[in-house]
Amino acid sequence: MGKKFSILITTKNRIQDLSFTLNKIQYLLDREDVVCLICDDGSTDGTFEYIQNNFPQIQLIKNFKSKGLIYSRNRLLDLVVSEFAISIDDDLHFITQNPLGSIETAFRKNPKIGLIGFRIYWNLNEPEITKSYAVSHRMKSFVGCGHVWRMSVWREIPDYPEWFVFYGEEDFASYQLFKKNWEIHYLPEVLVNHRVDIKSRKKGSDYSIRLRRSLRSGWYLYLLFLPYSLIPRKMSYSIWMQLKLKVFKGDWDVLAALLLAMKDLVFALPKILKSSNRLTKAEYKSYQELADTRLYWNPEDELQQNNNRA
Repeated sequence: MGKKFSILITTKNRIQDLSFTLNKIQYLLDREDVVCLICDDGSTDGTFEYIQNNFPQIQLIKNFKSKGLIYSRNRLLDLVVSEFAISIDDDLHFITQNPLGSIETAFRKNPKIGLIGFRIYWNLNEPEITKSYAVSHRMKSFVGCGHVWRMSVWREIPDYPEWFVFYGEEDFASYQLFKKNWEIHYLPEVLVNHRVDIKSRKKGSDYSIRLRRSLRSGWYLYLLFLPYSLIPRKMSYSIWMQLKLKVFKGDWDVLAALLLAMKDLVFALPKILKSSNRLTKAEYKSYQELADTRLYWNPEDELQQNNNRA
């Protein structure tokens, strides 16, 4: 029986998170129509050996030197031979018990869909409430930690830009899909738990480097896809808001991140010029009219909606 779904996971030195996830999705890995591919991005904590010994059915590859998340995702996608490829982070698992049926139904019903994004609950623990009144709809982009590609569509666009290293690859792909007239849809029927404490992440030791990468990826995207006339205003606003809200209030780590991101941008200009796929003003206007990307799901919103319906 041919494989219909591939589950792709990139991991590095997070053996406990990965183990939890794999045990949570074991029922999916046992299906005859599913294959799981994992890229170990240079782990030194025994991840590779752990997967070999405990999950022999998983197709495992390794970067002996860390190459980054985006490089690893590209490498996994190059190996996919199934119709659909589900990409999840090593600290994310499905709460919905039959996600594959819902995913396949959504793709079959709408042949214009190239990619589906899941309903994501960001918390260390699963939510007590799982019901949602939201309905599936088209949106601008998607979240990297939980989504699924129609692989025939993935092969129509350029690979994720590995020189971004981290952040921004989702919007890069979303612009490419838009230019090809493919759609991205939100599928609230499929709920996943991303086991991340957002507040503690903002206080983490890697805050500055995350901000640097986030800023520069946003600027890369401006120069790659936006109409020329919009770039100066967008760039100026991005920089000004960081200065106004953070630097002028004494957050010098943000100033350092800004300066380093500017340096990164200068060095990336040759790649940007080579890879640009600019939207026309009309295309940009149409793109902006799409619904915003659904990044977070909050069960309290469902309680409020339920009260309003009562």
